[in-house]
Amino acid sequence: MASDRIFGLVMALVALAYIAGATQIQTSFLQDPVGPKAFPIGIGIVAALCSIYMVLRPDPEPEWPAVRTFGAILVAVVVLVVYAMVLKPLGFLIPTAITAAILSYQISPDVKRSAVAGVGLSIGLFVVFKFALGLGLVALPKMISG
Repeated sequence: MASDRIFGLVMALVALAYIAGATQIQTSFLQDPVGPKAFPIGIGIVAALCSIYMVLRPDPEPEWPAVRTFGAILVAVVVLVVYAMVLKPLGFLIPTAITAAILSYQISPDVKRSAVAGVGLSIGLFVVFKFALGLGLVALPKMISG
């Protein structure tokens, strides 16, 4: 119960800060009748109401996962941050294959299957993003593709 209440209080403060930030949005002379502030303020109000509900009616105390699980989550976060940093200089295919293989290995520790999943996901996602969705992805680094 305490964890829900703490999270609810923190989120209520974040929602109030979000609403305060939304009120600072500058409007131009050409705007719709509702204005650009209405949607962000509405989101902030809904978030504040949900967090207050969480404080008032918390769930029973959860069973937290083992420390090993938190380590796996930390590895996944680090891998995804590195992926975001190397995506542009190395192109899409190589970083995506490596990242997908590492994350796949975390789900099922089998090196061969993880490598196949990484390469398959990389190529499959590239085809979908590049040709079906029309995104301007670069497949390989410039030094390789010329």
